[in-house]
Amino acid sequence: MNAAHGRTLGDVIREFRRSFPQSVALADGDVRLTWPELDDRTNQLANALTAAGVGAGDRILWLGQNSYRIWELLGAAAKIGAMVCPGYWRWAAPEMAFAIRDFRPAVVVWQQEEIGDTVAKARAELGDDVTTRWLLHDPTPGGAAGPETYESFLEGGSPEDPQLTVDPDGALLVIYTAAISGRQCGSMLSHRNLLAMGASAAWMGDIGHETAFLSAGPMFHIGNYQFWGVPAFLHGGKNVIVRRVVAEELLPVLAGERCTHAYVMPPTIAQLVELNRSAGHDLSHLRASVAAPLWQGTVPTDSSRFTANGGGEGKGYGQTEVTGFAVTGAYGGLGEGNAGRPGPFVSARILDSAGRECAVGEAGEICLRGDLVHLGYWNRPEINAERFRGGWWHTTDLGRRERDGTISFLGTTTRMIKSAAENIFPAEVENRIESHAAVKEAAVIGVPNERWAQDVKAVVVLHEGKAVTEQEIIEHCREGIASYKKPKTVEFLDALPRTGDFAKDYDALDARFGGGGYPGRDSLGAGR
Repeated sequence: MNAAHGRTLGDVIREFRRSFPQSVALADGDVRLTWPELDDRTNQLANALTAAGVGAGDRILWLGQNSYRIWELLGAAAKIGAMVCPGYWRWAAPEMAFAIRDFRPAVVVWQQEEIGDTVAKARAELGDDVTTRWLLHDPTPGGAAGPETYESFLEGGSPEDPQLTVDPDGALLVIYTAAISGRQCGSMLSHRNLLAMGASAAWMGDIGHETAFLSAGPMFHIGNYQFWGVPAFLHGGKNVIVRRVVAEELLPVLAGERCTHAYVMPPTIAQLVELNRSAGHDLSHLRASVAAPLWQGTVPTDSSRFTANGGGEGKGYGQTEVTGFAVTGAYGGLGEGNAGRPGPFVSARILDSAGRECAVGEAGEICLRGDLVHLGYWNRPEINAERFRGGWWHTTDLGRRERDGTISFLGTTTRMIKSAAENIFPAEVENRIESHAAVKEAAVIGVPNERWAQDVKAVVVLHEGKAVTEQEIIEHCREGIASYKKPKTVEFLDALPRTGDFAKDYDALDARFGGGGYPGRDSLGAGR
């Protein structure tokens, strides 16, 4: 590859130390890094990683809550050709151990506060199975010498630019998602994916150098990068990071950093509005985009293409595997379809099971190709071969092309439950329930929840002569998978209903137990 023909995230940082030498790139509590300071620190980290034997194609895993250091890791990895996975800090120990075995990271950066016990359990489960370098993110100030720390490791590197040629089509960001087969898969996003997404999303959302984005959403989720972390980063704006969402703590940050955009969910917006009635912080710089009515007129309404052409709600269709939204109302409005049209970096087709394009008005699988489509799942060659068949990425989502050329998202061809911003795949929860010694089989459905979209309900069949309570099933799930995936309620049956091909009849279970509210026609889109 000719270095003059490619651009990476590392090149963005290099350029902005020159273009925006006095601008703040990252703010996180008391930490404020200008673009030159970020360039120096990512150089140091890149050189320290290289000295530790980390190079092109190697992997770094972050096990912690939101931090400016995730951006530093991405910048350093971008300069040496490595890839970074911000892991779910809410993983249970078995999930964490699985991800470490699967991803085989050369370096793990871990957080003691809140998740230290889970990390310890995962490491105990791993034993000597995985060899990696562990760096502590949050040592106790003034504490006794202990594990090697992130900061001491970084300080051991030279601030000189490593000046390596890195492939822009190489993986940089890996997000674990899509547990549709019962185990999560790491979606590999390249430099090209992220730059294309950042350019497209910035155009949609009117993002520029003046943007100050509150990164309150989890950094293990693609939404936080698309709305509007990466677009702000790629345009010399400021990313303001908070470790986790606490409404009382967000208000002074929104005001003090003069944030223009924020990734916050509807329940948090309601809390912010109520709290600010007495706090009286000036939020006049903040634009209300998605869920604008929830702000009750307390902040200006966003008038960007994304919001204005998305029915006032920024509707569209996307998933992690296509770097966020690939189809939105920003490109010509929603029209007859509820998702809009593909942007300039992606093409869409609605294909039948034989790979033929469906007629207008006919439902089929949404398939995509272009600069937004990921490289595939880490360490899943069989799944990748199946999903990339025919030269298109097969999303496993159902859609329809309408008469005016727009696309409607109709639902998932594989069942998915939506709880707030989180996607929950029934197969994963069922696998966990069925690992209980008393359980013969289980089926998981979603039941509507006015605030959180859906709750998880489990329907369980026990082995003859066995007994277990609803709470025992819930606790069994809590111990093995992230807490938000556990069922809220459990029903017991003598046998599960079956379809004609003897598969679990989820429609019958929905009808019997009040299932519904699955992502579909009235949704903002898959992957949100």
